[in-house]
Amino acid sequence: MNDLPEVVPASSEPGKPADDRLNSTVAASVAILATVLALFNIKDGNIVQAMAQEQAKSIDSWSYFQAKSTKQSLAESMLDQFVMERERSDLTAARAKLLDERILAYREKVKRYEAEKAEIRTQAEDHEKKYEQLNGRDDQFDIADAAISVAIALLGVSALTRKSWLVVFAFAFAGMGVASGLAGFFEWSFHLDGLAKFLS
Repeated sequence: MNDLPEVVPASSEPGKPADDRLNSTVAASVAILATVLALFNIKDGNIVQAMAQEQAKSIDSWSYFQAKSTKQSLAESMLDQFVMERERSDLTAARAKLLDERILAYREKVKRYEAEKAEIRTQAEDHEKKYEQLNGRDDQFDIADAAISVAIALLGVSALTRKSWLVVFAFAFAGMGVASGLAGFFEWSFHLDGLAKFLS
């Protein structure tokens, strides 16, 4: 029995305390970052849906605005015709009275369409403004997604290579990603415009 060599796998030997600490740090960091990333992705998905709704409302409002413009244009044409006809000298009193009533009615229509168009334009511009605000937040979550994904990849490489300086580098990306994601969550002004333009 004593002739059998003792074969002990290297993995069963207790590791160095520094390696254990590095692996624990990496494992905990990856778990936390993956959870944070999942929450950011859920919020970003909701923002993308809200963006689509605002864009649809904006398109609908501008279409409605165009329809009102067409109606106003038709009313203005009719008004011009009635005004030109009213200027004729051979009109009977009854015909002149009828034309005066129509002119008054069409002037009111033109004014009403103009007021309605102004209101619809304001609504359309509000939807566009909300879309742009949501798009800024979407950019913040896109940056968070990219930065945290890079951080998780760097943490994986650091666990394989046992290079602790990679963990520091990963934490820099993680910090940028978490800051950008929190800014998107809480509508903070923190925004990496240059990076957002590069990624878009």
